[in-house]
Amino acid sequence: MDYALLKMIHVGSVILSFSLFFLRGIWLIQGSQNLHQRWVRILPHINDTLLLISAILLAIAIQQNPFEHAWLAAKISGLLVYIGLGMVAMRFGKTRKARITSWIAALCVFAYIALVALTKSPVLGIG
Repeated sequence: MDYALLKMIHVGSVILSFSLFFLRGIWLIQGSQNLHQRWVRILPHINDTLLLISAILLAIAIQQNPFEHAWLAAKISGLLVYIGLGMVAMRFGKTRKARITSWIAALCVFAYIALVALTKSPVLGIG
């Protein structure tokens, strides 16, 4: 598959993933019943699967190995933290405060991952 197309799919999936997570967080804060709609529970998983597949294919296409490139390892580590926080925020948080706090923390981790992707540096401010 063409690199430019893969990157477009990946970036588009990132934008949609962030948008859906942000919207679900707003609905969480509002106590909206929209969180219980079938598409809201299914679409993020489909998109995030596409996001992960495109990320793997991109890493293969540009021959980047997370064991050799610290920025890629940082993105993967950040992704695992983001997923964990997202799970607490959307499903496993015991209190409303814990869920909202986890959502905010996940947004911060998402920003870190995006900045690492843009700068190719796991230490922000160093390019």
